[in-house]
Amino acid sequence: MNYKRFLIGVFNLIALNACTPFAMHDQKPAVVKDSLFAKIAELDRKVFNAFNSCKSPEQLNVYASYFAPDVEFYHDSGGVTWTREAMLSNTKKYVCGVFQRELVPGSLKVFPVKDFGAISEGEHRFCHFGKSHCDGVAKFTIIWRERNNTWEILRVLSYGHRANK
Repeated sequence: MNYKRFLIGVFNLIALNACTPFAMHDQKPAVVKDSLFAKIAELDRKVFNAFNSCKSPEQLNVYASYFAPDVEFYHDSGGVTWTREAMLSNTKKYVCGVFQRELVPGSLKVFPVKDFGAISEGEHRFCHFGKSHCDGVAKFTIIWRERNNTWEILRVLSYGHRANK
């Protein structure tokens, strides 16, 4: 009888130890994902606060500071730009003082990219200044790189532009 209890105890101990790494593994990424989501959501807010105020040259410079010099920006109706300077030229010409961007609440998703950074995706609306409603909505995907605790945007896809309903 004692031998049987001993074997059951050993079996339970082995089973518990076998399951523990999986339980810890499942919990840790959730914490990492939560903190990554919070970081990217904060960066998204800061980037687009500057975008929404880019009529001010200082805010346009703040906006520019979030992008890599060789950023690639793919826009389904506007085409492709291959550098930060070209993207900023288009932003200054077509955006600043004309409309602002609003993140569609609850649409932001963030995915880690191992040893590199993150991918964010979601939907955003574009609202002309002085109007009471937003005209358009689109999807976006952004590739973020982290180096030395600094995040920068490498690639942007803005697509699926349609009228806001």
